Amino acid sequence: MDLGNGLGHLSYSTLVHAGDTWPEMKASLQTFVPAVKARVAPDQRFGVSLRISAASARTLTENPEERRELKTFLDDNDMYVYTVNAFPYGPFKGDVVMERVYEPDWSTDDRVAYTNAVADILAEIAPADISPSIQTAPLAFAPNVANDDYIAHFTTNLLKVVAHLVSLEARTGRRVKLALEPEPACFLETTAETVAYFTERIYSPAGISELARLAGLPLSEAEGAMRRYLGVVFDIGHQSVGFEDIPASLRSLVDAGIPIFKLQEAAALWVKDLTLDLVPQLRVFTDTIYLSQTTMRSGGLVTKFLNLGEALDAFEADPKPTEIRTHFHVPVFLEELGPFVTTRFAVQQALQMHRETPLSDHLEIETYTWDVLPAHLKTGDITDYVTRELEFVRGELLDPRP
Repeated sequence: MDLGNGLGHLSYSTLVHAGDTWPEMKASLQTFVPAVKARVAPDQRFGVSLRISAASARTLTENPEERRELKTFLDDNDMYVYTVNAFPYGPFKGDVVMERVYEPDWSTDDRVAYTNAVADILAEIAPADISPSIQTAPLAFAPNVANDDYIAHFTTNLLKVVAHLVSLEARTGRRVKLALEPEPACFLETTAETVAYFTERIYSPAGISELARLAGLPLSEAEGAMRRYLGVVFDIGHQSVGFEDIPASLRSLVDAGIPIFKLQEAAALWVKDLTLDLVPQLRVFTDTIYLSQTTMRSGGLVTKFLNLGEALDAFEADPKPTEIRTHFHVPVFLEELGPFVTTRFAVQQALQMHRETPLSDHLEIETYTWDVLPAHLKTGDITDYVTRELEFVRGELLDPRP
């Protein structure tokens, strides 16, 4: 929904629902989103953050009738797509995902073709008054980035998609924006790394010249085009896992002139003082199909693990005063989870900044972990859960507590 006063569009990510194929995503869209709208925006046009997998993109590309049916459904229900999650290419629900979620990465033609297809679909289904965004992977899983040639290759592929977006707007009049999402254990992980990549590779003379060549633009237009079509998703939970100062990170992106095309409200699990007696309760969060990248801080030393279970094993082998944060998306409206806490405070910090000076025109809540949440955290059904998250974020922006 459009929050007004320049605060942008807010919805929740349909990545929380089944959606690995278009029939699955269509069923989820038709079942859950109207029910959420009825609770939070019954008399208002409601924004949809739509997951489109590679399989769904093929279905929608090859079947014009499916696209027409989708647009009719949205119009009939007073809804509109303003952003698409095109991060997970393949299956994301019901099977072990782990680091496969980053495949194929940006070094591949498959990632380029998939992203271009999603852009073409968005140009057709999004309303004329919206410049929709595409959320995509942080270029590659860090261990796979072998050398500078690998970086140069995925940078070229990224710029090929930017060139496609330039052409798409010239042909259709529709601007579609591409947003890279930094994430722990990826090539783009920290905000500092993201700023460095944009500064050294994207906004460099070489990067601008390459886009000019690929898009057939004069150099005088290429730099503006880069910022018009390419930016980032700032996932507050991801950056909190690394113990970043969220307001400082946001300011660094703004200062570097990197567009935040989506501000993503997500909270991570946080244990301020890990003890041996808490380990069994934490292990409940390790039985999941997703990566649970974890940062452990002890005595000023920061250690990173790919999964929470590995971090807990290391702590049990050498227990000492330790603080831990893990990439397990937890409800943004909760500050405490039994003996644990969450990084909800970071969401509130970011929303306060946004309330004072809007950072992005696209906001989204992404707590896709409903299916793997421990049972005691599932109060109500998924519609209740999503509604509470939307009401919390909307309240922080429109009616903040003193």
